[in-house]
Amino acid sequence: MAQRIPERKDIPDEHKWNLDSLFSSDTLWDEVFSEVERKLDSYAGYKGRLGESAALFKEAMEFHLSLIRKIEGLYGFAHLKNDEDKSDQKYSGMYQRALNLYTRASEVSSFITPEIQSVPDDMIKSFIEEESLREYAFFLEKVLRYKPHTRSEEVERILSMSKEVADAPSQVFSQLDNVDMRFGTISDNRGEEIELSHGNFSTFLINPNREVRKEAFFQYYKSYENHKHTIAATLSHSVRKDIFYSRVRGFESSLSAALFGDNISESVYNNLIERVKQNLGPLFKYLDFRQKALGLDDLHFYDTYVPIIGEIEFHMSYDEAVDICVTALSPLGSEYTSILEEGLKGGWVDRYENRGKRSGAYSSGTYDSQPYILMNYEENNINSLFTLIHEAGHSMHSYYSNGHQPYIDHSYTIFVAEVASTFNENLLSRYLLSIYKDNPRMEAYIVNREIDNIRGTLFRQTMFAEFEKVIHETAESNTPLTLETLTTTYRELLDVYFGESMVIDNVLALECLRIPHFYTSYYVYKYATGISAAIALAGGVAEGDASARDNYLNFLKLGGSKFPLDELIEAGIDLSSPAPVESCISYFGNLVDRLIVDFSRL
Repeated sequence: MAQRIPERKDIPDEHKWNLDSLFSSDTLWDEVFSEVERKLDSYAGYKGRLGESAALFKEAMEFHLSLIRKIEGLYGFAHLKNDEDKSDQKYSGMYQRALNLYTRASEVSSFITPEIQSVPDDMIKSFIEEESLREYAFFLEKVLRYKPHTRSEEVERILSMSKEVADAPSQVFSQLDNVDMRFGTISDNRGEEIELSHGNFSTFLINPNREVRKEAFFQYYKSYENHKHTIAATLSHSVRKDIFYSRVRGFESSLSAALFGDNISESVYNNLIERVKQNLGPLFKYLDFRQKALGLDDLHFYDTYVPIIGEIEFHMSYDEAVDICVTALSPLGSEYTSILEEGLKGGWVDRYENRGKRSGAYSSGTYDSQPYILMNYEENNINSLFTLIHEAGHSMHSYYSNGHQPYIDHSYTIFVAEVASTFNENLLSRYLLSIYKDNPRMEAYIVNREIDNIRGTLFRQTMFAEFEKVIHETAESNTPLTLETLTTTYRELLDVYFGESMVIDNVLALECLRIPHFYTSYYVYKYATGISAAIALAGGVAEGDASARDNYLNFLKLGGSKFPLDELIEAGIDLSSPAPVESCISYFGNLVDRLIVDFSRL
């Protein structure tokens, strides 16, 4: 009998997250929803009056922020419940209601930004000098930066109304990918039939039996082959959405629009791609070694995740994984680790896969709630251990940000978020190498895993970033983004980044159709810059440098109180320089050399 994905009701409560810090019941959610709906009309009382006085401005902002906090709680609860089981129509409806409320609130409050921007500069300056408004200084700086890209009140209102419709490509893709698609079953090494899913696809790819992982690879992509025209259409329209908003707001391109909020120069994005492409030598060296070490005549994508060091079985329960994470992060101090342990073993994490559950993993939560982590933990897959500590990095970043910043400045950007998560992963790798120093095979296994982590985060995500850049530029030049255009573009990049050392199977070009992050434009490059910064920061902390530890913890506490590059400079990293990326590539190359030497001695 095939091993099936369990239903949500069959997962024990202690393995699920506890959402009481958001809402203790659906009834309470409905009550707050109705309260917020009633208050939306109160925005009219502030319209046209924000420049009257500092006192009125503060009153208006306090009203606005208190309402947004409530809406974030409503949305947070609904989206977490919706992700528990995408087929649950009750919570799907609740999620849609929350999105609609967000849209209506954005619509009725759309006057705020253009009205602030219309207040004379000397008056805004006098507002900021008021002691009661000091905490709004950075918020106002960010608002005023957008002055050239803010439209009339009526246009801003229409743009706010359009958000729900504009989210359609992402929603359609999510429903198709997480609910409607099926991948069949695969026979494992013992002849047992196991249902193939997003959650266990990576487990099949590390299977030592090449025929098993090959079968899983082609069967998985067969489902995307069957839906390729639909998904190409959703991705194409998502790109068109990005271009629409960038043009309406007067940006030169969708890339400049995406980077503007973080105050990131396009040179940072372009230099990342350039530096990585100019330094692919260590990657090719590793892939060539991988092929020889596995004894293969040629290397395919489905051969790139199986551990080179065979005959090492990995099994770790969730609780054991938490203990390992806590110990690995001990250089950050007992406060950090005690908070983390309580959360991971308490109600922060929704641990295991169930039918209909959103694939992958993420960290979420609101200013007024505890952090939450969605996982699809696999006890036989070491990647799950790394995913757990990765998402824990996000959650602890949120914990410290919320605890040390006012609501107006608590929300850090994704750019710095990926530093916190990959920092944790690097400390985990260093810890595992230390405990297995007398076990040459396990040590080589962990080095191999760290290499593959950097390969996936730096090189692969940079390729993703270039793909996003190319398809947006293609659409901006009025060239249709057809299925052929998307897959041909992706295939060409696969040839550049991996083709010198790997056979590119034709179906791998369909990979561009299964990446959820492509529906959040220009997101993935932040993984590559994040790991570059994180490896540099983790090195100092792991060596016991107290100032490095304190600088890093203070960086976590900054939240969104500064622009991301400025926050990283305080932590000791300058990402406007190519040095961090080049240093990360050098670190990768050293690991490759270490693995080759270690492997020869086994």
